[in-house]
Amino acid sequence: MKQTCLHDRHVALGALMSPFGGFDMPIQYAGIVEEHNAVRQHVGVFDVSHMGEVLVTGPEAEKFINYIFTNDLTGAPDGKIYYGMMLHPNGGVVDDLLVYKRNDHEFFMVPNAANIEKDVAWIREVAKNFDVHVNHMSHLYGELAVQGPEAEKTLLDVLGIDARDLEFYTFKDIQLDGEDVIVSRTGYTGEDGFEIYASHTLTQKLWDKLMAAGVQPCGLGCRDTLRFEAGLPLYGDELTDEITPIEAGFGMFVKLDKPDFVGREACAKQKAEGTARKLVGLELQGQGIPRHGYEVLNQDDQVVGEITTGYHSITLDKNLAFALVETPYSKLGTELKVRIRRKTFPAVVVKKRFYTPNYKK
Repeated sequence: MKQTCLHDRHVALGALMSPFGGFDMPIQYAGIVEEHNAVRQHVGVFDVSHMGEVLVTGPEAEKFINYIFTNDLTGAPDGKIYYGMMLHPNGGVVDDLLVYKRNDHEFFMVPNAANIEKDVAWIREVAKNFDVHVNHMSHLYGELAVQGPEAEKTLLDVLGIDARDLEFYTFKDIQLDGEDVIVSRTGYTGEDGFEIYASHTLTQKLWDKLMAAGVQPCGLGCRDTLRFEAGLPLYGDELTDEITPIEAGFGMFVKLDKPDFVGREACAKQKAEGTARKLVGLELQGQGIPRHGYEVLNQDDQVVGEITTGYHSITLDKNLAFALVETPYSKLGTELKVRIRRKTFPAVVVKKRFYTPNYKK
């Protein structure tokens, strides 16, 4: 199993470690609730060095990105970040990812850890028809995510990184300790936050500075509860090779007015004709906590869907879930049931964004 450059530090801190995406990753340190609340109220830091990094360069870089990626980067300003998906021809999602635009001929792609090898193979296969160079750089980078309302101040005071000029979904290249570093402002928690891409050695130094300053280390456990409350998807749950972005409700990141891209025809058909199933939010009554894979029933106890993610929301103190259900049962206010072991619990369809994010716009 792979390890990030901070693995020894997680073990020394007594983190609960578990496999994730082929890496041995920290799930929690002090506890999911404490870490979740630290990010919502103050600041926390995540080791996300397991994420992938792929640099695409060349005369046809922008053309290639627009063909393999659902969002539209035509004429995008340098320093801008875009969220979107790479699709199979049938509309299923290869991966959801971020694309950083340095200039018209240089783009930095950040795929999910569990999909790195699959994604790189897919990128290289599609790239054969374009004048581009694909450089797989995941082994070179460590990555920290500093998240929470105090994130901007923490970067400046603790790490000496002035990111006050960065707007939401932008990045810049800086020099730090004599090294090239990428600093971005996206986040995956519903709070203001930054990502720092640096060498393994510098990532270790920055982590040590944050620990010395008393910043809360956070594991993947609360990263999931935070993104879930903010209505953000996780690949493998809300988006998969079999679930399209239209079904999942992320059609706003699929730009059908582009001339062509992989999966366009399938998505255009779904947008025009509708889908047989949709991703919805559910609020449950009672003490049952929904989990991935649990069945969703209608009032006649017929199975009409299943849970993709479910938690007792730490911030909102409610039992909530995302569920992929048959379209007739997707309207807000629809009453459903969730089977949890041998019991069923009443649930109602609500908006997927349970928590209002506090991004810096």
